[in-house]
Amino acid sequence: MEVKVMKNIMHANDKLAEENRDYFQKKRIKAVNIMASPGSGKTSTILRLIEAFGDKVNVAVVEGDIASSIDAEKIDKLGKPVIQINTGGGCHLDANMIKASVESLNPDDGTILFIENVGNLVCPSSFDLGEGIKMVIASVPEGHDKPYKYTSMFELADIIVLNKTDLMPYIDFDRDSFYKGVRALNEKAEIFEVSCRTGEGVDQLAQWFLDASK
Repeated sequence: MEVKVMKNIMHANDKLAEENRDYFQKKRIKAVNIMASPGSGKTSTILRLIEAFGDKVNVAVVEGDIASSIDAEKIDKLGKPVIQINTGGGCHLDANMIKASVESLNPDDGTILFIENVGNLVCPSSFDLGEGIKMVIASVPEGHDKPYKYTSMFELADIIVLNKTDLMPYIDFDRDSFYKGVRALNEKAEIFEVSCRTGEGVDQLAQWFLDASK
């Protein structure tokens, strides 16, 4: 009986995800599901990308957190449409949350919609939101072993960002091992190395999104 209930939950989510996907495609909205562990730099990456985009593209943001609106307030200060989802303990966003959020945001055609999922490297990968791009952020302080430990997250990613590269000289991070772990799971994902603190690599990442949104 428990398995049947789980199947029903996933089926309902997948149905709503397809509705979201149809909506995004009709409006040429590039929806990006950003997944990472807490502290990896999800919000910092979004902020840097908004800055790099300038007025080249419209951006809207869905902020997912267990509690608080701290990150959404940072986006709001830049004048971008943003909505906060507090899951109240839930470890991931789901398609129904995104459907309701997008209805409230009503983003313009051609918008890049960043969906910052709850900080977690397990649950978010299992729930389709209807996104067009799955983006995983890893950071140097977390260590080079994340692809080996959280295989489904890296296996499904369309784009992988290695953040906080400015800390590489000070931390025992094996870049070759990280890449080897990623490529063993995923040969196609684009990989970008960035530092949100210094801005290094951000322009290249921004250009990838601008090209993808055309």
